[in-house]
Amino acid sequence: MGFSPATITNHRNERLDFTWHATAVTDAPIAIIGHGVTGHKDRPLLVAMAETLAAQGINALRISYVGNANSAGQFEESTVLKEVEELGAVLNAMPSTARVGYIGHSMGAAVGVLRAAQDARIQFLVSLAGIVHTAAFAKREFGTLTPGVDRMWDKPGCVLSTAYMDAMRQVGNVLEAAQGVRVPWLLVHGTADDLVPVQDSRDAAGVVPHAQLIEIKDADHLFTGEPTTEVVRTVADWIKRLR
Repeated sequence: MGFSPATITNHRNERLDFTWHATAVTDAPIAIIGHGVTGHKDRPLLVAMAETLAAQGINALRISYVGNANSAGQFEESTVLKEVEELGAVLNAMPSTARVGYIGHSMGAAVGVLRAAQDARIQFLVSLAGIVHTAAFAKREFGTLTPGVDRMWDKPGCVLSTAYMDAMRQVGNVLEAAQGVRVPWLLVHGTADDLVPVQDSRDAAGVVPHAQLIEIKDADHLFTGEPTTEVVRTVADWIKRLR
């Protein structure tokens, strides 16, 4: 299609870091790929996903939400609701004639559901180990930490913020938004995910009759090892069948 994004900024004019994977296929769809909390675009799963998609005739755009890795902004300002707005800005940067979809991992999947429910520009949706019960996740993982002091999973630079916790509680869960997702939707979740239970994806699929859930036996939250190959092949094949 000859397209390549130049600079992408969010609604606050903060720059998002990204990597564009172009395919040689004419008029190929575009898959925007978003990461989870404390993550970034260069996670091995997301890199493998983008490379496989491009090889299979699908353009891919890996993004780091603002405040993460090499994007502008402060990590402490990163919230699920802010990222929903940022995904809208990314969509603004895509060609209006292109078929665009979104692939989100973990909290990035929650972002995708919330955006797809309100934005018809997302024409297909993929959730990888997606958080559905946002308030429960935040309480379970970070409820004993002190915002502004303690780090999320003790990761350098990832100080828990009140804004993050407030947004996760405000959303509560994405089940209501999920019922507004009218486009093809694939959910993939590992049965050995000890960070986001596979039941989250089961709950989402249960309220959306056209959603397809695929469970990867013994896969963890990051689909580490052999499951990576299975997941990226599954997603690529699913998108290709939509065309």
